[in-house]
Amino acid sequence: MSKQLGQDAGNTKWYEMSERLIPVVKETKGKDPNVDFFSASAYYTMGIPLDLFTPIFAVARIAGWTAHIMEQHRNNRIIRPTDEYTGPQGLTVVPIEKR
Repeated sequence: MSKQLGQDAGNTKWYEMSERLIPVVKETKGKDPNVDFFSASAYYTMGIPLDLFTPIFAVARIAGWTAHIMEQHRNNRIIRPTDEYTGPQGLTVVPIEKR
């Protein structure tokens, strides 16, 4: 889809950049691209503002997240991920209107 959108728009720059990143990420991180990898280049080509990329990602998953919550409530147990969060701790949220 990203490639086709780029071709239709007459600008495949973002698709080509994504393609060039795949072997770099594979070599440095040992990871293959996931289903969302080309979304950024497709969204950018369509003129979608960068600030909307994450909300679009989230909206597309709300049904699945809701299904997980319903399953957890039905079985009366929390499904815990096997990953461990290693990001920053103790951060504060700054309201958008104060940025």
